[in-house]
Amino acid sequence: MVGNLLLRGMLAGLMAGILVFAFAHMFGEPLVDAAIAFEEASAQAAGEAEPEIVSRATQAGLGLFTGVMAYSVAVGGLFALAFAFVQGRFSSLSPRGTSAVIAIAAFVAVVLVPGVKYPANPPAVGTPDTIGARTELFFLMIVVSLAALIAAVALSRRLSERFGLWNGAIIAGVVYLVFIGLVLYLLPPINEVPENFSAMVLWRFRTTSLGMHVILWATLGLAFGALAEKRLAVKSGLRPAFR
Repeated sequence: MVGNLLLRGMLAGLMAGILVFAFAHMFGEPLVDAAIAFEEASAQAAGEAEPEIVSRATQAGLGLFTGVMAYSVAVGGLFALAFAFVQGRFSSLSPRGTSAVIAIAAFVAVVLVPGVKYPANPPAVGTPDTIGARTELFFLMIVVSLAALIAAVALSRRLSERFGLWNGAIIAGVVYLVFIGLVLYLLPPINEVPENFSAMVLWRFRTTSLGMHVILWATLGLAFGALAEKRLAVKSGLRPAFR
C-alpha cells in the first residue's frame, strides 16, 4: 500500500508543480528580471560585469519548470510517506483530514517559521562570501522547526490523556511557539539588502515566494487527500466518498 500511496503523492506533487510553475512564471519572473537588472547595473558601475552563462529565457522557462517540477514531485513523495506513517497510527481522521493537517503542519514548520527569520531574497540581495553560512542557517532553522513540531505533537498526545484533547493541543502549541521564539531570537540575523534596492521589489518577491509555497502545500493537501481516500476506500471495499 505504501508504494501505491507514494505514487499518488508524486502525482499530487506533479499537479502542484504545474500550478506553482504557472504562478512563478507569471508573477515571480518579472521580479527576478528587475533584481537582475539592478545587479547588472551595480556590477557595471563597479566595473565587474560578468557574461551571461545561461540565458534568461532558459532560466525563466525550461530551467524554472525543471526545478519546480523536480522539487514538487520529490516533496509529494515525502508527503505520501509521512501520510502512510501517520494515518491509522497517530490520526483517526479521514484520509482527507489527515492530509490537510499534515499539509498545514508542514507549511508552518518548513516554510512559515524559517521564513520569518530568513525570508526569501531575489538576486542582488546577499553576497557570495556568505552564501554558505546563509544556507546552513536556513536549513538549520528548518530542521529545528520540524523537530520542535514533532516534539510538540508527542507532547500534545501525552497531555491530552490528562487535560483533554483541546487543552493538551493548546499547551503543546504554546510550548512550540515559545521554543521557536527563543530559537529565532538566538540565531544570528542576516541583512544584506543593498541600501538602494527597491523595497517594493523585495516585498513582492517575498510575498510571491510565500504564495508559491501556499499553492504547493494546499494542492498537496487537497489532491493527495482525495487520491488517498479513493485508494484506501477501494482497498477496504468501501465506496469512495466522491465520484
